[in-house]
Amino acid sequence: MTSFALSTFLTLFVILDPVGVSPVFVSLAGDRKPEEQRVIARKAVVVAGTILVGFGLVGRPLFQYIGVSVDALRVAGGVVLFKVAFEMITAARKRRTKAESREAEERDDVSIFPLAIPVVAGPGSIATIMVLVANNPGDIPRTGVIFAALVLVLAVVWVGFRISAGISRVLGETGINVISRVLGVILAALAVQMMADGVLGLL
Repeated sequence: MTSFALSTFLTLFVILDPVGVSPVFVSLAGDRKPEEQRVIARKAVVVAGTILVGFGLVGRPLFQYIGVSVDALRVAGGVVLFKVAFEMITAARKRRTKAESREAEERDDVSIFPLAIPVVAGPGSIATIMVLVANNPGDIPRTGVIFAALVLVLAVVWVGFRISAGISRVLGETGINVISRVLGVILAALAVQMMADGVLGLL
């Protein structure tokens, strides 16, 4: 169980990428007052956590209802994760379209969009939590570990938001890109393994 907990935490840590999302927080809320930044960070993490937990709980029953197997979900999730990993490796991770960026700049409250969605709770993280839960159907202890790991990683994301300005100053754009690329390589390997397990299951 300890090994499972550690691997789950590392998987969620890599896909949520607290270091990589911190500069996004700075760009969107860095000019706000400290109290407002605290509210934005807390709200973004809570909303993202609610979304991820919701997909973790209802994702598998929903896919079963529409006739999608767990193995198909593994393959699809692996493809999404590999795309995210590739963007991390090439330092070209795009979490928002141009239209979404313009809308975000015009909005006073950036906590829900684009911070909670899609910066924290994006397609990759949603697919990951669904696959993790689907891989352990009916196993309440392991499911509890998955959600506990999610809460812990979200706590790290919140801390990253709170100290984001300092992280950006210390690491700089180059340092953040280096860390994101290393995490991207790990995520790519996880994605390939996820796709391989899914393909084998389908065959």
